[in-house]
Amino acid sequence: MSATTSGSGSAPCRFAHYFIICGIDNETGLEPDALAGENFDQSPLKRTFKSKVLAHYPENIESNPFDQDAVNMLCMPKGLSFRTQRDSRAAQYHSFLITREDGSRTYGFVHTFYEEVTSPQICSAMQALHQMHQAEHNTSAHNCPSSSSSSSSSSSSMDSLASSLEDVESPSSSHGNRRSCGCFREGYNSLRDTLYVSKAACLITPMPFMHACKRFLSQLHRAVTSNQPPPLPLESYIYNILFEVPLPPPGRSLKFHGVYEPILCQRPGVGELPLADFPLGEAFRLLGVENLVQLFTCVLLEMQILLYSQDYQRLMVVAEGITTLLFPFQWQHVYVPILPASLLHFLDAPVPYLMGLQSKEGTDRSKLELPQEANLCFVDIDNHCIELPEDFPQFPNKTEFIQELSEVLLSFGLSPDGGNTSPAPPATTQTSTLETELKSTSLSELDDDRRNGNLGGEALDVLELLQGNPTLERLQALAKRTGVKVARLEALAAGQKAIGEEGVGGRSPAEEEELQNAKLSVQLREVFAARFATMFADYESFVIQNSPDLESWLTNREQMHNFDKASFLSDQPEPYLPFLSHFIETQMFATFIDNKIISQWEEKETLLRVFDGRIEKARLYNVRAPSLRSSIYQKCTFLKESAQSIEQRLKKIDHTAIHPHLLNMKIGQGKYQQGFFPKLQADVLASGPTSNKWSSRTCSTQRRVDRHRPQNEHFVLDNDLKEKYMQEARNLGKNLRQPKLSDLSPAVIAQTNWKFVEGLLKECKMKTKRMLVEKMGREAVELGHGEANITGLEENTLIASLCDLLERIWSHGLQVKQGKSALWSHLLHYQAREEKNELQSESPVANVQEKRKPESSTGLPALRVSVIQDMRHIQSMGEIKTDVGRARAWIRLSLEKKLLSQHLKQLLSNQTLTKKLYKRYAFLRCEEEKEQFLFHLLSLNAVDYFCFTSVFTTIMIPYRAVIIPIKKLSNTMTTSNPWLCVSGELGDSGVRQITKNVLEMTFDCQNLGKLTTVQLGHDNSGLLAKWLVDCVMVRNEISGHTYKFPCGRWLGKGVDDGSLERVLIGELVVQCNDDDGGRTPPLQRSPSQIRRISITSLTARGNKPTTVQIQESIGEAVNNIIKHFHKPEKERGSLTVLMCGEGGLVWALEQFFHHGFRTARLFQKNVFVWDFYERAVAFMVNADHIGDIQETPEPLSLTCESLCRYVNAINNMPRSIGKDGKFQLLVCLGTRDGLLPQWLPLLAECPVITRMYEENALLREKLTVSSLVAVLQTLNDFHITLETSLTKGFEL
Repeated sequence: MSATTSGSGSAPCRFAHYFIICGIDNETGLEPDALAGENFDQSPLKRTFKSKVLAHYPENIESNPFDQDAVNMLCMPKGLSFRTQRDSRAAQYHSFLITREDGSRTYGFVHTFYEEVTSPQICSAMQALHQMHQAEHNTSAHNCPSSSSSSSSSSSSMDSLASSLEDVESPSSSHGNRRSCGCFREGYNSLRDTLYVSKAACLITPMPFMHACKRFLSQLHRAVTSNQPPPLPLESYIYNILFEVPLPPPGRSLKFHGVYEPILCQRPGVGELPLADFPLGEAFRLLGVENLVQLFTCVLLEMQILLYSQDYQRLMVVAEGITTLLFPFQWQHVYVPILPASLLHFLDAPVPYLMGLQSKEGTDRSKLELPQEANLCFVDIDNHCIELPEDFPQFPNKTEFIQELSEVLLSFGLSPDGGNTSPAPPATTQTSTLETELKSTSLSELDDDRRNGNLGGEALDVLELLQGNPTLERLQALAKRTGVKVARLEALAAGQKAIGEEGVGGRSPAEEEELQNAKLSVQLREVFAARFATMFADYESFVIQNSPDLESWLTNREQMHNFDKASFLSDQPEPYLPFLSHFIETQMFATFIDNKIISQWEEKETLLRVFDGRIEKARLYNVRAPSLRSSIYQKCTFLKESAQSIEQRLKKIDHTAIHPHLLNMKIGQGKYQQGFFPKLQADVLASGPTSNKWSSRTCSTQRRVDRHRPQNEHFVLDNDLKEKYMQEARNLGKNLRQPKLSDLSPAVIAQTNWKFVEGLLKECKMKTKRMLVEKMGREAVELGHGEANITGLEENTLIASLCDLLERIWSHGLQVKQGKSALWSHLLHYQAREEKNELQSESPVANVQEKRKPESSTGLPALRVSVIQDMRHIQSMGEIKTDVGRARAWIRLSLEKKLLSQHLKQLLSNQTLTKKLYKRYAFLRCEEEKEQFLFHLLSLNAVDYFCFTSVFTTIMIPYRAVIIPIKKLSNTMTTSNPWLCVSGELGDSGVRQITKNVLEMTFDCQNLGKLTTVQLGHDNSGLLAKWLVDCVMVRNEISGHTYKFPCGRWLGKGVDDGSLERVLIGELVVQCNDDDGGRTPPLQRSPSQIRRISITSLTARGNKPTTVQIQESIGEAVNNIIKHFHKPEKERGSLTVLMCGEGGLVWALEQFFHHGFRTARLFQKNVFVWDFYERAVAFMVNADHIGDIQETPEPLSLTCESLCRYVNAINNMPRSIGKDGKFQLLVCLGTRDGLLPQWLPLLAECPVITRMYEENALLREKLTVSSLVAVLQTLNDFHITLETSLTKGFEL
């Protein structure tokens, strides 16, 4: 144990933590791997067998405990692979990573090769298995004499998503096998064939030095397979990399030595992008720029990402490449770039994930059954294609962004569409050059770098002896004259002379290729980083920091708003908003902001520090355009600078590690045998040296940094407590960051699924709470409280997020996947059962699942309310083509109808169906959690959503209209032909004729949106051509929204104001059913019935408002219109209601003109305000003819002319809208055209006023009129657009 401790003391500073050998255990023999989805129809050579960790050194490291099960699973994800001499046995290389619970990562690099099986027992067992397989094959009905039995079975067994390594490694060899004759020849015969089995050598490192590890492991393998033994025992090289090679310091390069060649690596400096050694250019070559940018966008929006390839290393390169590009953000969810066959159940995870799945050769994508695809981005790497989720926003400036990336790729000879554009320059030759290099380099040649004073001991002694001894020098000169060469001496001298040349001179082709890869990778990363630096250049201004210390912030994290999202979005260019409104809701963005807030008490997180430095540098050089709302694309300016930094580090090596050397080993053990990896001596690899200048130097530097770091003892929490707070604060949607690989017992799997259930419930609670707070916040603004903190875009984002959550809940624990949407699949099953029950029952209407809303006072027949009915509405929408789209439309419709919780409760009440579709651990079968989930959804009934009506704007919708006359009067029937026209925010229905005396109609038309007005009229035909209408009711038959359009007036010539047509303003009727839960008041009230009673009857009641009330109502009406224009365009609602509704501008001005109005009847006829306008205009026209107006100033003359033109044009309209309707139209037109403030003084000065208004009338008070003019002039700053229903037929 002491050895382990001493060996691990400096572990954080070491280049590698563990060296591991995995392979077959000769003692346990062949063990089928049941977890890998075994298929016994396959040939035994293609089956999966369990591998074991045969050895690992050192035993354990405290800072990075060894996880044997996880390492074994990831070193050999499909277990052991067998070959015979006929098969290809080329070595394979792949990498992996292990994410610990705290989010930190360690990297594994694996070199897999084949070794001859020497155990007679294993050879016999394989032959016995083959004979059994052959016997079964021969007795089966389908005997295949000429083709490979395994090839047919491999294509049909998609239940096993992982197969043996040969499907990946040797497609050519499998074709060769098919050409050989007969099934038996392809099997195994111990007398005829040599059996080989896979073995893996692995390095575990704290940092991703992929190229260096690959070269080290390949040199180890060369040493094993070489004809000559290596210069030193393999233990020397392994000991050296484990204990004597340090991590290069930031901003420095390091050289250490493999078996045959030196190996270089470098580490970025403090201000540079973090280390990423995976070749990013390879990821672009595999996918192409367009696909990779789309994949990048999906990752940013935290969708489920599944990578699919035959090659493990391709999975790792794409996964690491795409997460590297996220800088300064980090992926916060499940991350498994290589998913072992035994962990396929993790694809069932109802959380965002990024996983890599190995494909079988020749398998069809359509046969790959995945638990859920509604929110899935599927990346088929080998076929260079990508399947995207529906309706996700595009990355800002995508076209220009792709163009800039393409330019970088082209400069390195890569095509933006993937692959090379032309033969690559010599500098970028393939790494296979490493394999072709001669193995003749000796250990003495490796010792030639003396910058660390580490020349091989014997060689150093010889050289010093020769250089310092005059006698030997004379002998050397004599030998040269006689033609005798002292080769050993000349080699040493030449090596010494070449010291300086090595650092400056040419690199090997492999090193040059690594340099080119590194330069390409860093330039591509810089382009991505520059985009974020542009988009989030001012993010710090919107961070909310209101906690006095770290402890209080961590304690209240969940209840606090850390980022002013609404203000940030309002500051962004319009094209950025669809993407940014989604992105700022992600966990990675929340964590980034959390790190920013924590940085005021603790040292900045690395990525944050580098990013803030970038922004500061951009400000210093004034790179960013001065306009925040500019969407002009700005190219990256750091490309050459970043590439030069890497090149300079690799040209001039900063540090050289200690050379491998002989260890104190036992003689006779680990004897070299070509083609077999020796059994290493564990005692010499158990621990490192007690003192090491590199590790001690690095560690002492770290201690010095820690010592000088400012410590605010008052703020620093206990580490355990802090970690607990941080996990609770951040793990809102990611309760399981990394699957536990080490234990796959049923109990652990059950516990994992329980974490998923808890996580989904918590996420549901958070989402519904957020939706309620944001929606109620906006309604509070409508009522005049607080400030707006949500836009329509954000609301749509929150609803889309809820749809994603419901899909993930319905995908958890599915028995059998059917269709891309698990929710819609469940609904279809439910619909099939219910419709079958309806057919069997005698009275379908009496079905308990389908309710009718009770007959209400609206006069409309009851509306059918059921899950099935809403499904049928969605199914009839031809615009929606996919199951995912139908599920989302159904959710939006249910949410708008306030039936989402009720519908889902009804759906889940069929427990037989739920048990048939879902496994026991599924969320939908956890009764208590399901009830809480439905309760959270029920809370959304407290607010009004129009998320269906406002999104599906082009669909055909059935509307039902009912005209309700005032029944207490006898004239409820009319002989004339009535008609109506319904208008909404999206258009109007056109004139619809109503059958006489029926007063009810149903019509289909394109979605009108929220309804605003109804034009109601008749043709005045017949004897009873007078009609007293109470109101009109109109209902959207899909959403159930019902609107009331109050009237309370006569329609007919010679009655009331003589109107044959009225424009009625609507209000949404609030349904108060027991099932509905709470509702908020309607956002805007429309005119009441009293408003429409004639003016004389209104004043006769004595309800005269005071002068103060009239002035206040005008001010409030004008303020509401101004507020309307200060809202985001998509949130403005109906301007018609603000103009003509109750409390609107027309209503307020009517009160003003009505004040002091002489109401005496002339010849038993009512007098209206419009009569005053007509008489005033008549006076102005007569005065103009006499010549009085000609003497007035020109502006006043023009004002008179405009008023006369407008009034005459309204009187000449073909429509019979009545006198009150004409007054309403004049106010609307005067407000729109900015003329109303000019007309008022003219009317106040007109002599007609003395005959029609009393002396105390507001219109006769000059001060009041001038203040009213000032108030109305504020509306001239806005572009007012009137509905067609108001202005139809008006022509100047």
